[in-house]
Amino acid sequence: MVALEDGDPARLGPYTLVDRLGEGGQGVVFLGRGPAGGQVAVKLLHTRLAADPEARERFLREVALAQRVAPFCTAPVLHADLAGNQPYIVSEFVPGPSLRQLVEREGPRRGAALQRLAISTATALAAIHRAGITHRDFKPANVLMGPEGPVVIDFGVARALDSPQATATGASIGTPAYLAPEVLSGGAARGAADMFAWGVTMVFAATGRPAFGADTIPSVITRILHAEPDLGDLAPPLRDIVAACLSKNPALRPAAEDVVARLTGGPVAPVPQAVPPASP
Repeated sequence: MVALEDGDPARLGPYTLVDRLGEGGQGVVFLGRGPAGGQVAVKLLHTRLAADPEARERFLREVALAQRVAPFCTAPVLHADLAGNQPYIVSEFVPGPSLRQLVEREGPRRGAALQRLAISTATALAAIHRAGITHRDFKPANVLMGPEGPVVIDFGVARALDSPQATATGASIGTPAYLAPEVLSGGAARGAADMFAWGVTMVFAATGRPAFGADTIPSVITRILHAEPDLGDLAPPLRDIVAACLSKNPALRPAAEDVVARLTGGPVAPVPQAVPPASP
């Protein structure tokens, strides 16, 4: 958290803004206090986007999609004011660092801590997919390590699978190191793309670096499209599950529910097999 900057509002509606929690392409997230004094997270749309109807529509969609997701796996939306000159969303405040911050500060996750992280985040993605949503920007910075377990945040670029735009290409969404090959090639970002991002995130959690590196964007994209992932010393059974999620072929990646089943010893759906090319 950092102090408010010059030009930041002191209040939004009934909420007093206390500190800055972070900033992204869509807006700034503040730590706020509600009328009763409780802490909340307030996401304010950037001023330069407030007059853009498309940006407002994305902001509205973020609220609608977040409200469709089971509250145990995300920070629930408490209030939203999207009609005024300063559109904002108020969510439950989750104390604790992001997974990215935690790994950078304390080092890679090991043993039971890594196993719990894998199960809880896969369970969250299963709930998100069950709600008919593709997250499209799953990465360590969007996993908050709350006191009651990890939660997945930031539905700013998420899509409902039944929306008309769900089949649109999505090469500009997400963070390059966590984008699936089919998305980088201009294809649709579906649930399998989220599972690819989950696999890269688990490698980061276990090793401190993404599975395809983190140097230049062109190099990372080339590796995602053509090279095998570097899983480091990630141990079985998680290693085998992550490797399956990082398949170049989205049809061969397990669904989130199947990942949870494999990690917890439940019944597992058969692994899809690649179809061999037809004989000439």
